[in-house]
Amino acid sequence: METKGICYIVGAGECKKLDFSRAENDFVIAADGGLCYLKEAGITPDLLLGDFDSLGYHPEGALIYPKEKDETDTFLALRYAVANGYRHVRVYGGLGGRLDHTLANVQMLVWAARRGLDVCLCGSAVTLRAVTDGEIGFPAEMRGGISVFCMDEHAEGIDLLGLKYTLENGELTNEFPLGVSNEFVGAPSTVRVRKGTLLIVTDEK
Repeated sequence: METKGICYIVGAGECKKLDFSRAENDFVIAADGGLCYLKEAGITPDLLLGDFDSLGYHPEGALIYPKEKDETDTFLALRYAVANGYRHVRVYGGLGGRLDHTLANVQMLVWAARRGLDVCLCGSAVTLRAVTDGEIGFPAEMRGGISVFCMDEHAEGIDLLGLKYTLENGELTNEFPLGVSNEFVGAPSTVRVRKGTLLIVTDEK
Protein backbone atom coordinates (compact mmCIF):
# COMPACT_ATOMS: atom_id res chain seq x y z
CA MET A 1 0.00 0.00 0.00
CA GLU A 2 1.34 3.42 -1.02
CA THR A 3 2.37 5.69 1.81
CA LYS A 4 0.96 9.18 1.43
CA GLY A 5 3.26 12.10 2.01
CA ILE A 6 2.33 15.75 2.50
CA CYS A 7 -0.25 17.57 0.42
CA TYR A 8 0.73 21.17 -0.26
CA ILE A 9 -2.11 23.53 -1.11
CA VAL A 10 -1.31 26.96 -2.50
CA GLY A 11 -4.11 29.52 -2.44
CA ALA A 12 -4.47 33.08 -3.70
CA GLY A 13 -3.85 34.91 -0.40
CA GLU A 14 -0.59 36.57 0.56
CA CYS A 15 2.43 34.35 -0.09
CA LYS A 16 5.92 35.83 -0.03
CA LYS A 17 7.76 32.54 -0.42
CA LEU A 18 7.08 28.87 -1.04
CA ASP A 19 9.70 27.24 1.17
CA PHE A 20 8.75 23.59 0.74
CA SER A 21 10.55 20.91 -1.22
CA ARG A 22 8.29 18.24 -2.70
CA ALA A 23 9.20 14.65 -1.86
CA GLU A 24 8.30 11.61 -3.95
CA ASN A 25 4.96 10.87 -2.28
CA ASP A 26 3.89 14.48 -1.84
CA PHE A 27 1.09 16.15 -3.80
CA VAL A 28 0.69 19.80 -4.79
CA ILE A 29 -2.63 21.52 -5.43
CA ALA A 30 -3.03 24.98 -6.94
CA ALA A 31 -6.24 26.54 -5.62
CA ASP A 32 -7.27 29.25 -8.11
CA GLY A 33 -4.76 32.14 -8.06
CA GLY A 34 -2.25 30.06 -6.12
CA LEU A 35 -1.11 28.86 -9.53
CA CYS A 36 0.75 32.17 -9.98
CA TYR A 37 2.85 31.59 -6.86
CA LEU A 38 3.71 28.08 -8.00
CA LYS A 39 4.76 29.32 -11.43
CA GLU A 40 7.00 31.96 -9.83
CA ALA A 41 8.61 29.25 -7.68
CA GLY A 42 9.06 26.88 -10.62
CA ILE A 43 6.82 24.23 -9.05
CA THR A 44 4.42 22.27 -11.25
CA PRO A 45 1.18 21.42 -9.43
CA ASP A 46 -0.33 17.94 -9.61
CA LEU A 47 -3.83 19.41 -9.62
CA LEU A 48 -5.49 22.75 -10.37
CA LEU A 49 -8.95 23.48 -9.00
CA GLY A 50 -11.29 26.32 -8.14
CA ASP A 51 -13.68 28.79 -9.72
CA PHE A 52 -10.66 30.80 -10.95
CA ASP A 53 -12.20 34.20 -10.30
CA SER A 54 -8.84 35.27 -8.82
CA LEU A 55 -6.76 33.90 -11.68
CA GLY A 56 -9.07 35.33 -14.34
CA TYR A 57 -9.05 32.35 -16.71
CA HIS A 58 -9.60 28.57 -16.67
CA PRO A 59 -6.29 26.68 -16.98
CA GLU A 60 -6.27 23.61 -19.18
CA GLY A 61 -6.94 20.38 -17.28
CA ALA A 62 -8.25 22.11 -14.15
CA LEU A 63 -11.21 21.03 -12.03
CA ILE A 64 -13.63 23.91 -12.51
CA TYR A 65 -16.18 24.83 -9.83
CA PRO A 66 -18.92 27.46 -10.01
CA LYS A 67 -18.32 30.78 -8.29
CA GLU A 68 -21.59 30.36 -6.36
CA LYS A 69 -20.69 27.50 -4.01
CA ASP A 70 -20.54 26.73 -0.28
CA GLU A 71 -16.80 26.03 0.08
CA THR A 72 -13.88 28.31 -0.65
CA ASP A 73 -11.39 27.08 -3.23
CA THR A 74 -8.92 26.33 -0.44
CA PHE A 75 -11.48 24.25 1.43
CA LEU A 76 -12.30 22.36 -1.78
CA ALA A 77 -8.59 21.60 -2.13
CA LEU A 78 -8.41 20.32 1.45
CA ARG A 79 -11.46 18.12 0.94
CA TYR A 80 -9.86 16.69 -2.20
CA ALA A 81 -6.64 15.97 -0.32
CA VAL A 82 -8.45 14.23 2.54
CA ALA A 83 -10.65 12.22 0.15
CA ASN A 84 -7.47 10.97 -1.51
CA GLY A 85 -5.85 9.82 1.72
CA TYR A 86 -3.67 12.77 2.72
CA ARG A 87 -3.71 13.49 6.45
CA HIS A 88 -0.75 15.90 6.53
CA VAL A 89 -1.51 19.14 4.70
CA ARG A 90 0.36 22.45 4.47
CA VAL A 91 -1.55 25.45 3.15
CA TYR A 92 0.29 28.44 1.66
CA GLY A 93 -1.45 31.59 0.45
CA GLY A 94 -4.17 31.09 3.04
CA LEU A 95 -3.43 34.13 5.22
CA GLY A 96 -3.50 37.86 4.58
CA GLY A 97 -5.39 39.43 1.73
CA ARG A 98 -9.12 39.22 2.35
CA LEU A 99 -9.90 38.98 6.07
CA ASP A 100 -13.04 36.92 5.45
CA HIS A 101 -11.00 34.27 3.63
CA THR A 102 -8.39 34.24 6.39
CA LEU A 103 -11.13 33.63 8.95
CA ALA A 104 -12.64 30.95 6.71
CA ASN A 105 -9.27 29.20 6.65
CA VAL A 106 -9.05 29.36 10.45
CA GLN A 107 -12.45 27.63 10.59
CA MET A 108 -11.05 25.10 8.11
CA LEU A 109 -8.29 24.31 10.61
CA VAL A 110 -10.92 23.60 13.26
CA TRP A 111 -12.77 21.30 10.81
CA ALA A 112 -9.51 19.44 10.18
CA ALA A 113 -8.51 19.17 13.85
CA ARG A 114 -11.86 17.65 14.79
CA ARG A 115 -11.18 14.93 12.22
CA GLY A 116 -7.71 14.18 13.54
CA LEU A 117 -5.91 15.75 10.57
CA ASP A 118 -2.54 17.50 10.65
CA VAL A 119 -3.13 20.77 8.78
CA CYS A 120 -1.11 24.00 9.01
CA LEU A 121 -1.67 27.46 7.58
CA CYS A 122 1.82 28.66 6.64
CA GLY A 123 2.49 32.39 6.39
CA SER A 124 5.70 34.31 5.80
CA ALA A 125 6.39 34.66 9.54
CA VAL A 126 3.53 32.84 11.24
CA THR A 127 2.05 29.34 11.31
CA LEU A 128 -1.44 28.38 12.48
CA ARG A 129 -2.45 24.94 13.69
CA ALA A 130 -5.40 23.51 15.59
CA VAL A 131 -5.75 20.53 17.91
CA THR A 132 -8.84 18.80 19.30
CA ASP A 133 -8.67 16.52 22.35
CA GLY A 134 -4.96 15.95 21.85
CA GLU A 135 -1.55 17.57 21.87
CA ILE A 136 1.07 19.19 19.67
CA GLY A 137 4.73 19.15 20.61
CA PHE A 138 7.50 21.54 19.60
CA PRO A 139 11.26 20.88 19.64
CA ALA A 140 13.72 22.77 21.79
CA GLU A 141 15.00 24.56 18.67
CA MET A 142 11.76 26.54 18.30
CA ARG A 143 12.15 30.26 18.84
CA GLY A 144 9.69 33.16 18.86
CA GLY A 145 6.19 33.57 20.19
CA ILE A 146 3.26 31.23 20.62
CA SER A 147 -0.37 32.05 21.37
CA VAL A 148 -3.18 29.62 22.17
CA PHE A 149 -6.87 30.41 21.65
CA CYS A 150 -9.99 28.45 22.56
CA MET A 151 -12.15 27.70 19.52
CA ASP A 152 -15.04 26.32 21.57
CA GLU A 153 -17.17 28.02 24.17
CA HIS A 154 -15.00 26.22 26.72
CA ALA A 155 -11.93 23.96 26.65
CA GLU A 156 -10.51 22.11 29.65
CA GLY A 157 -7.60 19.98 30.75
CA ILE A 158 -5.12 22.35 29.09
CA ASP A 159 -1.39 21.97 29.65
CA LEU A 160 1.12 24.50 28.33
CA LEU A 161 4.47 22.92 29.13
CA GLY A 162 8.03 24.06 28.46
CA LEU A 163 7.00 27.64 27.64
CA LYS A 164 7.71 30.95 29.39
CA TYR A 165 4.22 30.92 30.90
CA THR A 166 3.09 27.45 31.85
CA LEU A 167 -0.34 26.07 32.64
CA GLU A 168 -1.39 22.71 34.03
CA ASN A 169 -4.91 21.30 33.82
CA GLY A 170 -6.21 24.76 33.02
CA GLU A 171 -9.28 26.07 31.22
CA LEU A 172 -9.78 28.53 28.38
CA THR A 173 -12.89 30.12 26.91
CA ASN A 174 -13.60 31.90 23.64
CA GLU A 175 -14.35 35.13 25.53
CA PHE A 176 -10.95 35.90 27.07
CA PRO A 177 -7.54 35.58 25.32
CA LEU A 178 -5.59 34.26 28.30
CA GLY A 179 -3.25 32.25 26.07
CA VAL A 180 -1.99 35.14 23.95
CA SER A 181 1.71 36.19 23.73
CA ASN A 182 3.57 33.26 25.24
CA GLU A 183 7.16 32.41 24.26
CA PHE A 184 9.41 29.47 23.46
CA VAL A 185 12.36 29.25 25.86
CA GLY A 186 14.72 26.76 24.23
CA ALA A 187 13.16 23.64 25.78
CA PRO A 188 10.86 20.96 24.32
CA SER A 189 7.32 22.24 24.72
CA THR A 190 3.80 20.86 24.50
CA VAL A 191 0.30 22.24 24.05
CA ARG A 192 -2.26 19.70 25.28
CA VAL A 193 -6.04 19.84 25.63
CA ARG A 194 -8.16 17.08 27.14
CA LYS A 195 -11.52 18.38 25.90
CA GLY A 196 -12.02 21.04 23.26
CA THR A 197 -10.29 22.63 20.28
CA LEU A 198 -7.37 25.05 20.48
CA LEU A 199 -5.92 27.29 17.79
CA ILE A 200 -2.13 27.58 18.06
CA VAL A 201 -0.37 30.55 16.47
CA THR A 202 3.43 30.56 16.29
CA ASP A 203 5.61 33.36 14.99
CA GLU A 204 8.73 31.35 14.44
CA LYS A 205 12.19 32.91 14.28
